Amino acid sequence: MAETRAEKTTGILETDICVIGAGSGGLSVAAGASQMGARVVLIERAAMGGDCLNVGCVPSKALLAAAHAAQAQRDAAKFGIAALEPQVDWIALHAHVKGVIEEIAPMDSIARFEGLGVTVLRETAKFTGPSEVQAGETVIRAKYFVIATGSRPAVPPISGLDAVPYLTNETIFDVMGSIGHLIVVGGGPIGMELAQAHRRLGVQVTVIEQASILPKDDPEAVAVVRDRVIAEGIDLREGAALTSVAATAAGVEATLSDGIVTGTHILIATGRQPVTEGLDLEAAGVAFDRTGVTVDKHLRTANRRIFAIGDVTGGYQFTHMAGYDAGIVIRQALFKMFWAKVDHKAVPWVTYTDPELAQVGMTEAEAAKRYGPGKFQILRWGFAENDRARADRQIDGFVKVILDGKGRTVGATLVGAHAGELLLPWSQAVQEGRKMSALAGLIAPYPTYSEITKRVAGSAFIPKLFSERTRKLVRFLLRWGR
Repeated sequence: MAETRAEKTTGILETDICVIGAGSGGLSVAAGASQMGARVVLIERAAMGGDCLNVGCVPSKALLAAAHAAQAQRDAAKFGIAALEPQVDWIALHAHVKGVIEEIAPMDSIARFEGLGVTVLRETAKFTGPSEVQAGETVIRAKYFVIATGSRPAVPPISGLDAVPYLTNETIFDVMGSIGHLIVVGGGPIGMELAQAHRRLGVQVTVIEQASILPKDDPEAVAVVRDRVIAEGIDLREGAALTSVAATAAGVEATLSDGIVTGTHILIATGRQPVTEGLDLEAAGVAFDRTGVTVDKHLRTANRRIFAIGDVTGGYQFTHMAGYDAGIVIRQALFKMFWAKVDHKAVPWVTYTDPELAQVGMTEAEAAKRYGPGKFQILRWGFAENDRARADRQIDGFVKVILDGKGRTVGATLVGAHAGELLLPWSQAVQEGRKMSALAGLIAPYPTYSEITKRVAGSAFIPKLFSERTRKLVRFLLRWGR
């Protein structure tokens, strides 16, 4: 990994922007501001690229790609090809995951950012006042500061857990050997993605979720994912409370409200918490609590010279939202666009299970709460009606679109093959409040999954288009027209 140099300095550094944290949000601010002419100091105490590159998005998607390849061998019979049980080389698999990280790492490296003119300090940062940060032996004074320290796995107070060598997303990718039985605690996106990936790689998997899996998503869409993972052999324990864990000779024993589960490894995937310790935020006059740094709609903290972005604010914990936040901050710090503010009406997210589950804007339940029964419209189209999905044997899933009383798009739920790739036009539709005519009139190439977008949009006009009134009009025009 190209992370060999960093600015070594002592004394006082005067700069325009000081960024604390070299994850996706901090790197976006540093790169953008520096290339636009600002003096930038970037402080990072750990690995460049943060959680996403090193222990989050990148390794998990590399693992999912390997799991998809393994599952393709099992599912080959539906295409007339002999099915095989895949043979997994865990050492080679580990090398694949690490190799993907290493291929992407140069874009986030110290060398690249120093090449952009950024001063990079490999130190722990702490505020010593409202306009000053200490990083090792260096004091940084800046016009603006950006807190982008991200989040880390939240570990719940489970009895006995402190005596068990548990895994999180920060450590599971370092397991070099095979895993016999993985117990996953938590049925959110991280838990479900890693559970399905390991199951497809031949691992026995149990998921323990005290409520329902993927609770922030549309329940109807979640049901499609649930059916698939159960069919693939995951032991899904929803509504089960984990009361204690204990180490055993074979690994770990988990005691639930409805029984006992034994496994070789246990993964804690019960959410995340903001990283604020050690920053001495009180010295800077920055308000925060256990949910994160408090910011206003402009991402300003209680100290107007200090912004906070990404996971550390306790908001949407997505890499793309950290990048979005970075843009808001750059507009204010560099161009004095102090009216720039966040707009969360079209925040997209994707859970990369198979089938994928994607969401933007309101869910059906949120629309019902906002508008009331009968005050909004639901459009839907199933993947089973798409010819490409039929050819690929990927017919599970649907698109559900929410329109307000004026026919404007306010939300979309997609579950099915490539749902994340199909989400972008719906994000634009929600952001701009588009009506269905904008999408229904597009020409979609055949046969593609993108035809689903056109079909569901066109379904808004079917009742009127094929009504008795339309038939009478057509008969009249054919009879009396030229």
